[in-house]
Amino acid sequence: MTELKGGDAVDGPWRRTAGESLRGALDALGTAAYLVDEQGHILAVNSRAEHLLLRPSGELLGRDAHDLLHRNRRGEPVPRAQCGMRPAFLGRQTAQAGDVWFARGDGFVVPVWWLVTPYDIGDLGPGMLVLFHAAADGDAPRNQPDPTTEPLSELERLALLAETTTQLTSTLDVDEALRRLVRLVVPRLADWAVIDQVTDRDEVWRTTVVHAENGVLVHREDLQGPMPPVPEESPMPLSRALRGVASTLTGPETYRRAPDSGLAVAQRQLFEATGMHSAAIAPIRGLREVLGALTLGRSERPEVFIPADLALLEDITRRAGLALDNARLYQRQRKVAETMQRHLLPQLPRLTGLEMTARYLPSPDASQVGGDWYDAFTLADGNTALAIGDVVGHDLDAAAGMAQVRNMLRAYAWSQTEPPSRIVEWLDEAMTRLTDVSMATTVFARATPGDDGRWTLSWTNAGHPPPLLVTREGLTEYLTDGHGPLLGIGPLRHRSDATAVLPPESTLLLYTDGLIESPGHSLDEGLDRLRRHAAALARRSLESFADQLLERTRPADNDDDVAVLALRTPPAP
Repeated sequence: MTELKGGDAVDGPWRRTAGESLRGALDALGTAAYLVDEQGHILAVNSRAEHLLLRPSGELLGRDAHDLLHRNRRGEPVPRAQCGMRPAFLGRQTAQAGDVWFARGDGFVVPVWWLVTPYDIGDLGPGMLVLFHAAADGDAPRNQPDPTTEPLSELERLALLAETTTQLTSTLDVDEALRRLVRLVVPRLADWAVIDQVTDRDEVWRTTVVHAENGVLVHREDLQGPMPPVPEESPMPLSRALRGVASTLTGPETYRRAPDSGLAVAQRQLFEATGMHSAAIAPIRGLREVLGALTLGRSERPEVFIPADLALLEDITRRAGLALDNARLYQRQRKVAETMQRHLLPQLPRLTGLEMTARYLPSPDASQVGGDWYDAFTLADGNTALAIGDVVGHDLDAAAGMAQVRNMLRAYAWSQTEPPSRIVEWLDEAMTRLTDVSMATTVFARATPGDDGRWTLSWTNAGHPPPLLVTREGLTEYLTDGHGPLLGIGPLRHRSDATAVLPPESTLLLYTDGLIESPGHSLDEGLDRLRRHAAALARRSLESFADQLLERTRPADNDDDVAVLALRTPPAP
């Protein structure tokens, strides 16, 4: 016997032939019926069942009856462990019951009364016969009832809490977490959801007011915005929740009395604008502080909130508080990392004739402060020094090492009028002896203006991706000369230099490997992608060139930070 998985049909024409022979016997019954084998696959079905389910026999035969048909009143699949027919099937006993919902072919569900009993199907083995009829008068279908009008069972409450945990802990974006929270509770628990957040400065901001209208969540932005401060002693429900004191069931009558604060006035206006007749308010607590409050309100559905609803709301906000706390911590950490990294990177000099711009994009991981860096400064002899590099690692040590390497390079370049290769040789030796940096890469270059107005670039490369030169006409060339080993593998005395004349209105691009490297793709693919996009952008302004190049070229799955330094030469004199 072929095993059936999921909704696959059973193979074998002999089973369909047997099903057709059994159909006559089922048609003789006075009600809808189908026959299943010991694995629960439908072997035969009569015309009454086809009519009631709006499914032809070809759509039913060979399918797993439970997976295909069994639903709850909301049209959701029923776990096998919760199936009322399952004990009778397992024990091969006769049983009957109601309040079961079958999925129809048109997407609706129909409530049925059923009877299941053992049935001998000869060569096909032991089977079970299922007789059923619509619970409503006749065979007319019932639309799915509005789930907001039905109280949640204990299993549904547990499922909601599990879904809340899964949904909220799978994002580290505060705004996305709040959107998911609203979708979890509206319209399942309430017609309205209101979220008041306590900001880092202990101010209250009403960030969310959402209403369910015909199954669509509508944001009432006119009711959102800054709120009055939280009074220290107020007994009003929202004030208590925002202080983390307690959860409360309330209604508009609570706020019709003389207000004791601006917050109470705002709540009275909320009840008047929304028409809520019943509300449940619970604090959203983090590990160390109150993050806000969640208000659920009912205006269309007539039933009021009860203590059991408040207990469920507290469980939801407890999970929401932990998720929001993690998301806030992540965003703070990311902001600190970006701020520190940007302060470590220099301001670009203002140069006559040369345009210059730089970009830095941090790692998507807030905890990973990168070691990528760029630098540009005017030398004592009036020439311009350009540098870009990458210190191995993604942590605070890498960022500190990056600052050390950059500052040492600056000191050597300023004090010595030596070729770039010699400067990098000294840097390599000093880095090995004076820092904890294990390895690093860099391109160090010197741009020199000529008497004819053209600029000459001399450079050396210590294990870094090659600079890219793009002419105004879109011709591209990787400057691969002057390449040597990366820093940190042992001081070298024979690094080489390279020299090139930069054409008028050409763009020189220095970048780190985060712009071209991507898991599952070769470095050549990344270099080719960069070349093609840089050529297409050759006539953009330098600022637009840098912005568009990052947007188009940086791999979507890149988990590294990116530094870019771009320079454009003046037109021909």
